[in-house]
Amino acid sequence: MTNRASSPVLSIITVCYNAEKFIENTIQSVLAQTYPYIEYIIVDGASKDNTLGVVAPYCSRIAKVISEKDKGLYDAMNKGMQLATGEYLLFLNADDTLADNDVITKMLATCADADVYYGEAMFMDENGADLGLRSAQTPHQVPEQLNWKSLKHGMVVSHQAYIIRRSLSPLYDLQYKVCADIDWMIRSLKASHKICNTHQVVAKFRVGGTSKQHQQLAWKERYSILSKYYGHLPNFTHHLFIGLRYIFSKKY
Repeated sequence: MTNRASSPVLSIITVCYNAEKFIENTIQSVLAQTYPYIEYIIVDGASKDNTLGVVAPYCSRIAKVISEKDKGLYDAMNKGMQLATGEYLLFLNADDTLADNDVITKMLATCADADVYYGEAMFMDENGADLGLRSAQTPHQVPEQLNWKSLKHGMVVSHQAYIIRRSLSPLYDLQYKVCADIDWMIRSLKASHKICNTHQVVAKFRVGGTSKQHQQLAWKERYSILSKYYGHLPNFTHHLFIGLRYIFSKKY
């Protein structure tokens, strides 16, 4: 798979564990893309269900499949990153799908030679029905012009809707168990110069991710991460705002 300046290779990485229920939809959404230069990588954490059985019929069209025990989600994502050879990276979880068959083509055509391409994500329910755009369902609005300071209030762009130049993508910091993606995105944005808003709905994902399942730990990790990059006092003010917004959103 040759990297070309006008049509760079995009490595799409799916990490999974016991994902037999949804992973076929994820695989099909990647393989159906009209963009021809995709390297697809699946990193399985030694699933105990039939995940690998679901993957097997597609192996001839998948660049790499590994299945072994890992130290958690972000360790698996690091493994995928280290296997990737494309100029760009996109992480697509095993219960996510790309929004349509042309979305990668449209994204990469928006700007020439950007370091980051980003867009919007769609929430979907257990059955795959659309629930609405993430920006309409949460307080986080996708910024018109994203930069590393945009994340001071939290994850304003979903990692499923975020393509990063591989040479600028750091490994995930494994000291964080549920919020390493915020730290990773801030660091990758700090290293980036040309950041392109594609105005595309990039991916659909089911509600209830890792950070939602471990809410208390997520708040603790996020506070630590944001204090590191934005300072303790500004971050305290930001989190006071976030807390009040959360209380009022529950009330009304």
